[in-house]
Amino acid sequence: MRRILAVLAIPALASVALAGCGSSKPTAVASTNANATVTATGSFGKAPNVTIPKAKAGSSLTVKTLINGSGPALGKSQQFLGNYVVYSWDGTSHKLAGSTYTSAPTLFTSPLLPGLQTALSGKPIGSRVLAVIPPKEGFGTSGNPNAGITGTTTLVFVIDVLKAFSGKETASGTQQSNGGGSLPTVTEPTKAGTAPTVKIPPSSVKPPTTLQVKTLLKGSGPTVAKGDAVVVQYVGYIWRTGKVFDSSWSRNADFGFTDGATPSQVIPGWDTGLVGQTVGSRVLLVIPPKDGYGSSGASQAGITGTDTLVFVVDIIDTETPSA
Repeated sequence: MRRILAVLAIPALASVALAGCGSSKPTAVASTNANATVTATGSFGKAPNVTIPKAKAGSSLTVKTLINGSGPALGKSQQFLGNYVVYSWDGTSHKLAGSTYTSAPTLFTSPLLPGLQTALSGKPIGSRVLAVIPPKEGFGTSGNPNAGITGTTTLVFVIDVLKAFSGKETASGTQQSNGGGSLPTVTEPTKAGTAPTVKIPPSSVKPPTTLQVKTLLKGSGPTVAKGDAVVVQYVGYIWRTGKVFDSSWSRNADFGFTDGATPSQVIPGWDTGLVGQTVGSRVLLVIPPKDGYGSSGASQAGITGTDTLVFVVDIIDTETPSA
């Protein structure tokens, strides 16, 4: 359900809104070495100061490791939590296209843009990487009209690599409950790195009309707060059918979002139900339509406007916004 659950997904940073800080339009001579002159200064974890020349971008991918981290190296296509700024560079002008330093980190997941994949592969956790990505290593000649990116736009990223994830993480907390009674019953998976199983109550038991939150495993990590970047694994069921309609575990991919973001990145029941929970916890969420997809439902997932949803969510990590 990743594609359904997230209103704003950034696996390839294709949905960065180009509503930036304005752009200058100086007259300058094109330079084939312009990419190499792009620089960024500042400390890890803080928004960098990026300098882009008043010239046309070159055609080659340019990568600079500005800060070399001391953690494990990123594997090819590995997921990681990071902060970034990105600029669009068109002709001799450029403008800020997006930044997480004013909000919360984001989870980078495959498929990344080809240039980002090359730039980040093998970089240690704790690194700051500058990547100047020409169109052929970005969105190609088609660009990305929805993001305001043309077929000739060069992208300039500065990325701080915070933490990496395998896609097979599960909650590590202490058993508190398995649900049951008027709520679904949750059974631990028999195989590591897979989703727990949910059994919906019999048809004689009506689903609740208000959001239900039950801590199944209690973790000892940091507490999720509104505005935090949250990394989870989850499985989702439709109460009416008793069937799974989506699972991050089935994709070997964590899911990341910012709790309480504007616009919201997840359904209301998630924004509300996970606040106050701790990293390492497994949480049962029973979500009525008003806190889910509303009267419209989500037909692509078989969810009607009257369906109650059941999620089991493992909280893998949380990160507060940059100061």
